[in-house]
This record gives sequence, C-alpha cells and structure tokens, in this order.
Amino acid sequence: MNSEPKNTEIGPDFTKNGGLLPAIAQDIENGEVLMLAYMNEAAFQETCRTGTAVYFSRSRGKLWHKGEQSGHHQTVEKILIDCDQDTILLRVRQHGAACHEGYRSCFFRECTDEGLQVVSDRLINPEDVYR
Repeated sequence: MNSEPKNTEIGPDFTKNGGLLPAIAQDIENGEVLMLAYMNEAAFQETCRTGTAVYFSRSRGKLWHKGEQSGHHQTVEKILIDCDQDTILLRVRQHGAACHEGYRSCFFRECTDEGLQVVSDRLINPEDVYR
C-alpha cells in the first residue's frame, strides 16, 4: 500500500520557463493529441474559470481564447499537470478543427521515407475562417 502523502499544491509552477508553460490539448474521447500551445498563469486561471481552453499567443503577446475567431473551441474536461509541474495537459472536447490550417489535429503530417506526408483530411478551408 502506498502511504505517500497527497500533494496539496494547486496548479502548475509558473516560476519555471519564464512563466510560459507548454499546454497539450488531447481529445478526451480517443486520446488523439490535437495541438500544443502555451499558457501563462492568466491563461491557466481563465481556462479554469471558464471551462474552455485559453492560451497565451506568443505572436500577439496576449491571451487567446481558442476558437475566438473560428468558433472551433475546446471544452476542457480535465486538467493534468506533469511531475515537474511545468507542462499542462488539457483533456478536451474539440468542437471543429483544432488546427488553424483546417485539420482536426495540428499533427496531420507524418515523416516517411518519401518525406512529409499529409495523413489527415482537412475539415475546413482556413481561408473561409481566417480572413
């Protein structure tokens, strides 16, 4: 029987990595990895508060509510933190495409002997969503 005490610390350690931690979105139904983004403490708190995925956009330098432009949001079902408390795993229900290129997952290319091959079908035309 494991008598190790439970860790009562809440949340990730935003004192690491300059306060910007990787956040992996994973489909709660089938385990598919949908995307990798980054969260700062404000994005994490907003995600916890709203139950929808909120990330920190490094290119825009501000919070980014997943789906704010496309409508393809992520409902967060579970949040897991890794052993070092510096990586966040969101178990989500993906509504629409997770990828800005129109694919369900950002991981739609596979490395093969012939080079990179697209291995998924595009769900939407990104030009119809991101103008």
